[in-house]
Amino acid sequence: MTDEQPAIPIPTDVPASARIYGWSLGGKDNYEVDRRFALAHLPAFPEIVDISRENRLFLYRAVRYLTQEAGIRQFIDMGCGLPANDNVHQVARRFAPDARVVYVDIDPIVLAHGRALLAGDGGTTVINGDMRDTDAVLAHPDTRRLIDFSEPLAVLYLSIGHHLLDGDDPRGVVHAVLDRAVPGSHLVFTQITSSDPERRTEMDARANGAGMPWRTRSREEVDALLAGPVPVAPGLVDIRDWRPDPDQPPLAPVPAELVQFSGASKNHPDLCEYGGVLVK
Repeated sequence: MTDEQPAIPIPTDVPASARIYGWSLGGKDNYEVDRRFALAHLPAFPEIVDISRENRLFLYRAVRYLTQEAGIRQFIDMGCGLPANDNVHQVARRFAPDARVVYVDIDPIVLAHGRALLAGDGGTTVINGDMRDTDAVLAHPDTRRLIDFSEPLAVLYLSIGHHLLDGDDPRGVVHAVLDRAVPGSHLVFTQITSSDPERRTEMDARANGAGMPWRTRSREEVDALLAGPVPVAPGLVDIRDWRPDPDQPPLAPVPAELVQFSGASKNHPDLCEYGGVLVK
């Protein structure tokens, strides 16, 4: 990993999705503005705590599949979020010690913590970048050092599809890396979905009103967004149903302040993290 990137100021007056997500996983790297936003809006959408944790469990199963069954050895994790248990490079190297990973996130606190975690690791890097600017991400010297586009790769968009607004050309963004990759490359994608237009509208209004770009979609909209590459069995689903494994490593406990919301998704299964693994 190069050290030429300058320090980037960390805004603490606007809630950040990466920090809220990390909190639900038991992380400590968050601020009062993040906790205040989460506790104010979770009563309306209590499923989010379960959804966040299911997404992290899916990460493990998807990366395990990619290394063990698909033979993937290089990964680009867009909107990677803060380090937690079983990050992509840790899962990948459990099954393929030669795996290489490029982490990308726009949140400067992710860069700071990622640099600390990956110091001295020549096969993994974290860069501060906007997933919507694929050209800049792929032109970064660390990406060019670690990713060989003549070999199959996997690009991951985990629980960040809802941060792509319709005006961002979400289909173009999500397919940009895979379009340049060789056959056998994979796309991993998840985002929050609901079939209830009123809940989608309310969730969007709450997040966008706090300064977090957000677009909740229906499953049909996500299907259209991902059309092209072939979904790997069992297809595009509520990710808790994507090759479930009760014996996979557990997550850290739910933080005490969020325990009251744990399990809410059982009563409201319509709002879920939807997606899967697709192959070119």
